[in-house]
Amino acid sequence: MVLNRMRSLTDIFFSTVSAMGRWASGKSMWPLSCGLSCCAIEMMHAAASRVDLNRYGCLFRASPKQADLMIIAGTVTKKMLPQLLTLYDQMLFPKYVIAMGGCAINGGLYSESESVVSNVGDYIRIDAIVPGCPPPPERLAMAILELQAKVIKGCQTS
Repeated sequence: MVLNRMRSLTDIFFSTVSAMGRWASGKSMWPLSCGLSCCAIEMMHAAASRVDLNRYGCLFRASPKQADLMIIAGTVTKKMLPQLLTLYDQMLFPKYVIAMGGCAINGGLYSESESVVSNVGDYIRIDAIVPGCPPPPERLAMAILELQAKVIKGCQTS
């Protein structure tokens, strides 16, 4: 019975370098946290012990040069948009973006306001969205897992 579980020494895994790079990149996404309003609390909760994004390879970074995933959590105002675009431009390639919450996706409760950006997707390419007001932390974890699967598979993200 023990012998059935053991792999023989002749088992060899063949792969390309790009496939191994996609696997490594997908399994170690380091998000840059852009917590702008109430969704930031849920993003922090996703990194806490109950959901624990660390077990999926997500280690939050404070520097855009070290991050490859930007999580835009909350309301983006027109005054904050240039700083957000600067952070996005400073991220190294490949870079991915998740828009979290109704305010980041379509303006949410503040869509009629003059100072709120109604859709952050008009300025930055969004790879995944997490709907809700505010969305539960489990939805953010699922979005990260789906994005990791797309990266590993090699699919073009939106």
